[in-house]
Amino acid sequence: MSTSDLAARLDLALRARAPLFDTRHEAAFRLFNGFTEGWPDLAVDLYGATLLAHNYADPPERGAIQVQEAFAFYRDSLPWLRAGVVKARTSPSERERNGVLRFGDAPDRWVREAGVRYAIDLTLNRDASFYLDTRNLRAWAMQHLRDKDMLNTFAYTGSLGVAALAGSAARVVHLDLNRQFLNVAKTSYTLNGFPINKADFIAGDFWLATNQLKRAGALFDCVFLDPPFYSATPRGTVDVAHNMSRLINKVRPLIRDGGALVAINNGLYVSGADYLRELETLCADGYLAIEALLPVPDDFVGYPATRTGAFITDPAPFNHSTKIAVLRVRRKA
Repeated sequence: MSTSDLAARLDLALRARAPLFDTRHEAAFRLFNGFTEGWPDLAVDLYGATLLAHNYADPPERGAIQVQEAFAFYRDSLPWLRAGVVKARTSPSERERNGVLRFGDAPDRWVREAGVRYAIDLTLNRDASFYLDTRNLRAWAMQHLRDKDMLNTFAYTGSLGVAALAGSAARVVHLDLNRQFLNVAKTSYTLNGFPINKADFIAGDFWLATNQLKRAGALFDCVFLDPPFYSATPRGTVDVAHNMSRLINKVRPLIRDGGALVAINNGLYVSGADYLRELETLCADGYLAIEALLPVPDDFVGYPATRTGAFITDPAPFNHSTKIAVLRVRRKA
């Protein structure tokens, strides 16, 4: 395919997302999903006035010209852009995987969504520090967790918990192995004027920390379970393709009767049907029930008018490989 083909696809995708732009240039959303919109080696996100390109080509040099063409297109179409970062996702260089500034003085440090400010660090690690595919879940947290206690496991930079607090949650406890990620969450607290209670930020191993919470008799109205695809520590292994049920069962004792468990499986090769079947098996004892399946926003998935490709693995009945399920919990008497 030629660069003119790429420009045409970028233009079609940009016009589909026109309603998402804000006059202050503080919003964050996906501008182009090449996996479903016709250019699999490229994805482009917008964080405030910063352009973030994900180069998935292997080797990354193969996609360098495509990234240059994309940057030229967006800088012409969106002249207010202040910075541009490229993440070479398959590079052997950690610095290039984490992101390199290609134009501008510095990337944006925060974005605004639904009136809430979220701290970001676009070169913190391979991910972008703020997940665009869970926007609808943040909206759910704002709408459903008023006066509730929430445990945010695998919290990363804490955006789900920040959304809950913005919706007047009573308390949010963040748990993540990486203290640096939790520091970004604290910055989000500061941006929104939320008080920081150090005890609510637990930097520790999921398996050990959940055991400690259980022994302490801790109970929450809602637990978020958004694990990475795979990770291993001396305490245990996280593998959403093979032991998601174990993770769910690990946090069930921490949820009050009638509470919610939000379980996210982002396994690209885990089909929606397989994940739903796994959840239904867990629900068979009557102590869990599937309440809702939350979709990923259209800008992240690609719009009906812009999609040209199929997913690697069919996510149906979910609409994306980020498969979000809200489960209702009943405790044994």
